[in-house]
Amino acid sequence: VPGDEEGTTTTSTITTTTVTTLQGPAPCNQTLAGPEGWLVSPEPAGVPYDGSLDCTYTISVYPGYGVELKVKNISLAEGETLTVESAGGLEPNLLANESFLLRGQVIRSPANLLTLRFQSPRPPSPGSYHFHYQAYLLSCPFPARPAFGEVSVSSLHPGGDARFRCSTGYQLQGARRLVCRNATRPFWSAREPLCLAACGGVVRNATVGRIVSPGFPGNYSNNLTCHWLLEAPDGHRLHLHFEKVSLAEDDDRFGSNLGGQGLYDSYEVEYLPIEGLLSTGRHFFVELTTDSSGAAAGMALRYEAFEQGHCYEPFVKYGNFTASDPRYSVGTTVEFSCDPGYTLEQGSTIIECVDPSDPQWNETEPACRAVCSGELTDTAGVVLSPNWPEAYGKGQDCIWGLHVEEDKRIMLDVRVLRLGSGDMLTFYDGDDLTARILGQYTGARGRFKLYASTADVTVQFQSDPGAGAFAYRQGFVIHFSEVPRNDTCPELPDIANGWKTSSQPELLHGTVVTFHCYPGFQLTGTDLLMCHWDLTWSGDLPSCERVTTCRDPGDAEHSRRVVSNPKFPVGATVQYVCDKGYVLAGAGTLTCHDRAAGGPKWSDRLPKCIRELGPCHNPGVPAGGRQSPERRLYPAGATLHFSCTAGRALLGESSLRCLPGHPSRWSGSPPICKAGETSTPHPTVAKAVPSGTTLEGTNVAIAVFLPVLVVALLIGALQLPLAGSHPYDHITVESAFDNPTYETGDTREYEVSI
Repeated sequence: VPGDEEGTTTTSTITTTTVTTLQGPAPCNQTLAGPEGWLVSPEPAGVPYDGSLDCTYTISVYPGYGVELKVKNISLAEGETLTVESAGGLEPNLLANESFLLRGQVIRSPANLLTLRFQSPRPPSPGSYHFHYQAYLLSCPFPARPAFGEVSVSSLHPGGDARFRCSTGYQLQGARRLVCRNATRPFWSAREPLCLAACGGVVRNATVGRIVSPGFPGNYSNNLTCHWLLEAPDGHRLHLHFEKVSLAEDDDRFGSNLGGQGLYDSYEVEYLPIEGLLSTGRHFFVELTTDSSGAAAGMALRYEAFEQGHCYEPFVKYGNFTASDPRYSVGTTVEFSCDPGYTLEQGSTIIECVDPSDPQWNETEPACRAVCSGELTDTAGVVLSPNWPEAYGKGQDCIWGLHVEEDKRIMLDVRVLRLGSGDMLTFYDGDDLTARILGQYTGARGRFKLYASTADVTVQFQSDPGAGAFAYRQGFVIHFSEVPRNDTCPELPDIANGWKTSSQPELLHGTVVTFHCYPGFQLTGTDLLMCHWDLTWSGDLPSCERVTTCRDPGDAEHSRRVVSNPKFPVGATVQYVCDKGYVLAGAGTLTCHDRAAGGPKWSDRLPKCIRELGPCHNPGVPAGGRQSPERRLYPAGATLHFSCTAGRALLGESSLRCLPGHPSRWSGSPPICKAGETSTPHPTVAKAVPSGTTLEGTNVAIAVFLPVLVVALLIGALQLPLAGSHPYDHITVESAFDNPTYETGDTREYEVSI
């Protein structure tokens, strides 16, 4: 439901779900429409639901738009599931589930329909979630560029177009312009076209272009008969330049003629005219025929028209030229140069347009070729495999010498390396083949660099003389340049969100640089780089990436654990459950929390499961003594104190400790309360009472009773130590020690003189 404010939207959503909660087991089914809105979990029910909770939300936006869902908050209970699917296609496409939904995450549906389903097995206290959605404009995929052609795109959104064109010599097969159509999933109005070399054709008003055989630069087909007719503008003639001609050694034939007057026929002439062909008029006729066997790369011809009374425009493949007159009138001079890695051959560096009656160049145009071997003394340059970009020949043995200023050294940047299994490319750190080998390579490898220790490098290439035909564009491309010559490795840049330390101030050979990341980031790549003897580092620069997960907290011995997400992202929980006979010490559930000042961290330390300890039983109360505290069972580690009643002496330890174990036991034997020594009574003669004193009746009773009591006490004192039974036999395990006698323990001794 769209809304201007989050609060308003949330209220609207809750109201809708509250109405539907009265309708059975799925109280939160809802359809949301509009370009933007909020989606929140249902309020907890006051009355438990019947069965499980199953919520389904469908979000729909306009065709041509997708749904972008952002997680504002999510907290699910164990056993709950939440899935997000794109429903715009024939089959639903799962985009995310509860394992990958984190706060702040953005999910994009590639169609205009999105379905979210929440299931909870234990209402009325389900998990909570809060999402924001909005529509975003979908686009067509970028169209594929045709081989031997180009594509330009105005926009990938509906209404945008893509325009295609082919390289010279190729024709477009298919639509030249495609339009991005609006739909549930935008699409192009047609398939991407192809650029193909046609078998023949007519080119009217020909000015400059190419003719290539079908399949070029691959092999042509069998049984072809192709005719091309070139027609220049009025008052112009045509010049034909041979870029490449490769025919099978059978009955395949290539020729150029007009009206039966042949200018060139591959049947009659073994070698191509390096200066090309000139038409006598404004037309050129080209023919290619192939038989039923054999095939080759065919041909590639360049044509250009030129005015009468002028020379034709020169051409050099893999090179360039400068001209004194862009119209190439008589007297014009042209100077040629080759691209880096190529060498001028079979012609002059400078040519001149001569002969006013029949203007023509005084020399043929040169050719630029990648040659085998050479000496290069520039500060920078390129070394190419022979005949690059075409395949090198077999049985090659080429040597190049690279030389820079004596106070410099050479850096080699090997950008392309595609060799046969029997071919070898070797780099020597010096000016001959006896120098130390920098590297030796065969097969294919990605781009890499080498650093020489001197100002000279020797490059040797050897191809297998017995190998078969090589694939097109097979070979190598090496760029070299001079770099400062010193005794240290180049300075390493600082890494974002981290720092580096060096084993020594100067980056000399053997120096080790160690990289570290700030809290909350982890290192991607090697943490140690060493400066090699050739003053290069041992590896690539690492980087510090943001940590978004906690480390595995590990297992607690004698327990099992329940993991909410095995990758431990922020919000993940790990619950530990101890085995039978063990109790948990520490937090039973760990939660992965994010931290602003560092990486995610667990909420507590790893707990332990310790063996459950049995209690100690009450050892009993000594006769004439008491315990503190009094109970039937004492936990492991508890202390029990003993004391005796007045007039008794404590023999033994006054305190016992329940020692943990299996089973637990007391630290010693209980003490004994022994009666103290008492003096033997000596009878004394009472003084005579003066006559006349009258005794009260109570005094007479006391005088009679006290001697009897003294005798009884003496007899009892003599019998107590001689008792044969154990002093604790009267204690039972079930005793609750609630006798008030033991609680007060107040006894007195009397000494009576008679």
